[in-house]
Amino acid sequence: MEQMIPVINKLQDVFNTVGSESMQLPQIVVVGTQSSGKSSVLENIVGRDFLPRGAGIVTRRPLVLQLIHVPKRTNGHAETTEDPQDREAYFDASTDSNESSEEKENEEDEGKENKVKGSLRGTEDAAEEWGRFLHLKEKKFTDFSEIRNEILSETERLTGSNKGISSQAIHLKIYSPYVVNLTLVDLPGMTKIPVGDQPPDIEVQIRDLIAKYIRNPNSIILAVTSANTDLVTSEAIKIARDFDPEGNRTLAVVTKLDLMDHGTDAVDILYGKVIPVKLGIIGVVNRSQLDITNNKSIKDALMDEQAFFQRHYPILASRNGSKYLTRTLNRLLMHHIRKCLPELKSRVNVMVSQFQNMLNSYGEPVTDKGSMILQIITKFASTYCETIEGTVRNITTTEICGGARICYIFHEIFGATLGKMDALGGLSTKDILTAIRNATGPRPALFVPEISFELLVKRQIQRLEEPSLRCVELVHEEMQRIIQHSLLQVLEIRRFPKLNDRVIDVVSFLLQRRLPPTNSMVENLVSIELSYINTNHPDFTDGASVVSAMLASNDLSRRRKPNGMAETNPLPGNFEIPEKVAAEPQVPQSQMPSKGLMSWVSGKQGGRNSDSPLPVETMDMSFKESQKQRELSSREQMDSELIQRLIKSYFNIIRKNIQDSVPKAIMCFLVNYVKERIQSELVASLYKHDLLEDLLSESDHINMKRAEASNMLKALQRAAHIIGEIRDAQIW
Repeated sequence: MEQMIPVINKLQDVFNTVGSESMQLPQIVVVGTQSSGKSSVLENIVGRDFLPRGAGIVTRRPLVLQLIHVPKRTNGHAETTEDPQDREAYFDASTDSNESSEEKENEEDEGKENKVKGSLRGTEDAAEEWGRFLHLKEKKFTDFSEIRNEILSETERLTGSNKGISSQAIHLKIYSPYVVNLTLVDLPGMTKIPVGDQPPDIEVQIRDLIAKYIRNPNSIILAVTSANTDLVTSEAIKIARDFDPEGNRTLAVVTKLDLMDHGTDAVDILYGKVIPVKLGIIGVVNRSQLDITNNKSIKDALMDEQAFFQRHYPILASRNGSKYLTRTLNRLLMHHIRKCLPELKSRVNVMVSQFQNMLNSYGEPVTDKGSMILQIITKFASTYCETIEGTVRNITTTEICGGARICYIFHEIFGATLGKMDALGGLSTKDILTAIRNATGPRPALFVPEISFELLVKRQIQRLEEPSLRCVELVHEEMQRIIQHSLLQVLEIRRFPKLNDRVIDVVSFLLQRRLPPTNSMVENLVSIELSYINTNHPDFTDGASVVSAMLASNDLSRRRKPNGMAETNPLPGNFEIPEKVAAEPQVPQSQMPSKGLMSWVSGKQGGRNSDSPLPVETMDMSFKESQKQRELSSREQMDSELIQRLIKSYFNIIRKNIQDSVPKAIMCFLVNYVKERIQSELVASLYKHDLLEDLLSESDHINMKRAEASNMLKALQRAAHIIGEIRDAQIW
């Protein structure tokens, strides 16, 4: 199980190289207020002075510290016996085969891999302790004061020299035979008041930075609080509870026990009676500023710490101090890794699949540009046609599109619009009578002129042109939308923004070219119907039948005169027929000519007696005024109703013709034409040797994304390999 912490360290190294924050690796996060003793606690764990010191906020960037245990050397050989007087005595390190495996992994980090499993770091120099920074991979630090200076300079490089902070971490590895395997993150201390160049919201920034690390459910929170302050006011405990309300991953550390007021002690605090913490509360005694100034060694400080606990807390001495804290952290981290490892392994496998698919979508760099552009054009044209036909593979289920949308336009929009059109819409009785009078010229009409019917019905047929042209426009818009839908299906074209734009331009221009011929054809369909009014159409209502029906419906109401006497010469209809007209022989309906329909109808209706004088007052009035002052005469009613029925009958015939022929014209002149020629148009416009280089140039964004996805995929594959090296037996 000792082997798991080095594995996590390796995973951390792998993901640090690609800057990924998506992997939540187990680690120990140290939080506390400014000057609470966090840095001293870390130095006691490491056993070296290596962290910057000073007044105010010193830790201004996260420090990810990996402690890696290496065997002690004697004359170039590994020393496997432990000296109780050495600093390595304050942890229970085992020197079994796990250490040999860890040493081999360390040699891999140094780029000096040893093929013999379990071999020692024979290529390293005699120095037992050294450090390496991630940003200075080739440099080895054996002087820990240089490590301190490098931390300071790297911090000031990003944050300046006047107390600014940054969320970009510094990564440091320390190799030593006197440490246990641990991964710790030292964060800036929480503060209230900004100083120097710090922004006014420095408190919020630091809290957000801390939250970024401790919200990781795989992290252990090491909450550091000084004993000379009230524990119930501890900011570290408070922020830990905000993100770990159950306290399952929080360990509290109480520092400065030697600075408590005389007559007080920390027994209740250390027993957890003040604030209970599930993982426990451990007290430590750090070096004072005077000890640091006097260069008191950490070895001496640890001995004094042990003596302090024996003197003041003899019962709790074995469960407190830096030695116990180090062992506890090592144990907690190993058990936490064991708990998180199965989920971590599953997460890595899922991300490998995701980034593999992402990398596939970006494609490989293009070598044969001609073949590539033909492949893309063919795939796009095929997808465009399949979208219209409804056979595209990735058909959408969220909305009607493509050919289904065109069908919807033909039948649900265009057909419904024509079906709702009133045959007499916009046509009043006055318009009908005016047309009849205008068609008669200067003489009074004995018959209803046929030209009036033609003029009125043409006016109604003309109304069909506007919805027909609107149908063409809707189909054209849908054909434009299909371009974008098809581009989404062709993943390869996303890599080439210029080719994408040119494809849109070419197809849009093709559609635009077909719009005028299609509109012209639809207009011609209406013009054809207007050019000849076929009253002999087999579906057109026979004029005689209309008159017969009208006369029959009015027969009963006109059989008696107002004085109650029966008519002497009754004839079905609304008018009295003059004797001269009545004496004329009746023509059978079967022998009626198809032409001169209106003449025959008027003759059957009869009219006002020409010998009857016209009232003098009406001679001085216009037709419009006369219509306002009197009701329609029986003949005018008959003429109006007859024309209305005939217009309705003929309009319905033409409406059916237009409803059937307009979709056919659109399919022929627009949809099918584009389907048949889209690929040839694209090839003729785009497959040119002088354009290939420009059209297939990838955007910088795609190149960057491909590189990122490739690096991340390699890191994940390496991580999966590292995790796979741990057998279940080693975990449990």
